[in-house]
Formats: sequence, C-alpha cells, structure tokens
Amino acid sequence: MRYFWISIISLLVVSCNNAITIEKDGETILGENPMEKLEDRVLSEDFKNYWYNGTAEVSSYDINVARYGEMRKGTGIMIFVTEPFDKKDQVKADQNNKSNRPVLKLNATRDFNTGIYPYSIMSSTFLPLDKKDNAIKIATSIQEWCGHTYMQFNQDNDAYDITHYSYFQSEGNKVFEVKNVLTENQIPAQLRLDPKEMPVGNIQIIPSTEYLRLKHVETKAYDAVAKLSGIPDGYLYSIKFTNLGRTIAFKTEKNFPYRILSWMDRYKDGTTPMVSTGTLKETIQTAYWEKNSNADSVLRDSLKL
Repeated sequence: MRYFWISIISLLVVSCNNAITIEKDGETILGENPMEKLEDRVLSEDFKNYWYNGTAEVSSYDINVARYGEMRKGTGIMIFVTEPFDKKDQVKADQNNKSNRPVLKLNATRDFNTGIYPYSIMSSTFLPLDKKDNAIKIATSIQEWCGHTYMQFNQDNDAYDITHYSYFQSEGNKVFEVKNVLTENQIPAQLRLDPKEMPVGNIQIIPSTEYLRLKHVETKAYDAVAKLSGIPDGYLYSIKFTNLGRTIAFKTEKNFPYRILSWMDRYKDGTTPMVSTGTLKETIQTAYWEKNSNADSVLRDSLKL
C-alpha cells in the first residue's frame, strides 16, 4: 500500500510550485503536483467568522437505528470544528507549519442499545478547506459487547489506503486500497460549506464506514445517483446507490451555517426494508475541550443529553 508501504527503493519527493521531483535509483523524475490539479475553495466571510471564532459547534440528535430487524432509539452527536492538519503524518498539527492544511473536522457519534448490550460508534472525518478535495482522512471505531472494530482511510493522491481491524475471523486484519472518490462520511461536512455546490447526477461514492462495518459490505466505490432539492425550509440532498438497494438523504437549513437538520438511511436489514433516521435536538457553540469540570456538566442539559 502506498501510505503504509515500506519500500526498498528510496524516494525523495520535493514540492516546487506545480511540480514535484522524485529521485529514484539516482534518476530524477519530474512530475505534476496533484494538489495543483484541485480547484481552490473560496470561503465566505460568514464562514470564516463562524468557524474561526475559537469554538466548536456541537449538535445533539434523536436517532432511530435499524439493527437485527428492529428499530433502536438512541442519541447522536455531531461536533464540527476547524483545525490545522499535518498532511505528512495525517494528524492534527501541533505546530504551525506552511505545509499544514486547514480542515473542517466532523466527529460523529451514535449510541444505542440492542437488547441487553449497547453499541457505541464514532467516526472522525477531515475535510480540507484549502482545495475542493475529498476527505483526507476518516477513522471509525465501533464498540459493542461482542468486540470492537476499527477502520481508517488515508488519502494518497488518487487512492485511499485503508486499514481495517476486526474481531470477526472472516474479516480479520487487512490493509488495502480503493480509489479516491467522494465518501459518504464527508457529506455532512461538505454540506456545511454550501449545499448548492454538492455533486449531482451520476457519481461514484464510497459508503460510510459505519454502514460498511455494520452491514459487512465490500469497501469500494459504488455507482449512485445524487440529487439536490430546494424545499421550503432548507435543502434536501439525496443519494441512491444503484446496486445496494440503499438510499440516503440529508436535510439542511436554507441559509448559512446550513446545519444538518435531519438524515435518513433506507436499506434492507436482513430481508426487511427499514429506515434509520436522525433528527436535530439542540445546537451550541463551545470550546468543549475546556469544559471538563463537574460544573460544566450543565452544558449537557443545554444539548438535552
């Protein structure tokens, strides 16, 4: 795998404007810098004022999740925050560096019970704000009483390098790659920029890591049809997967900051068509990482948690 591959060939890559040089076996090869192929994102003043004010946006949701042929009630959280991203190590940057990329990070959690035992799901998605690019990184973990799984996507030019760890013997521990296309995980963050700029028509998309793991579906790009509809109180962005028998949709506010008001995921759970949903309860803006004293627990009441 390109991101994880340990090569016997020494590669030195040096960026220079719109080109890169690669030294291989003593020979210098000139190539295009893939970043230069991407269109710049133009962020509005409203966006900058809202997202660069030193706080995060935290929203709570009532969720209904289809699992084992029954509906389960639970709680979802979406935490959006901007931060610098170290593109070399693909982690949040601790130091200021010109090579860092600005990202809008989405931490999304879903918690629900299946009978006696609970599910706890969390995914982190890093959407770049400098270029019109797909998610740079996605990391997802799922915990339940049978065991836990972990899946991570790392963007590497025209592909994603993927690591997958599972307690299922049939899935095991794997390292592989898929092509770099739109990911379902990035859709909520990308909608926050401007729903009107979402891709529509025939597309290829990688289903969400949550869906891939809960349904044990092959990780790859799938054909789909995307549609954006203007509705009286917002926008509805829907994607119908051509061969999965699955349709997803997100409803946003009509105007900036385009909060995610609800979402829907319709697919067969076993042989039964079922619909999982999420509906917004409350939203607050807070530097939550500083709110860790017992006195700060009142903020959970503000989120109706």
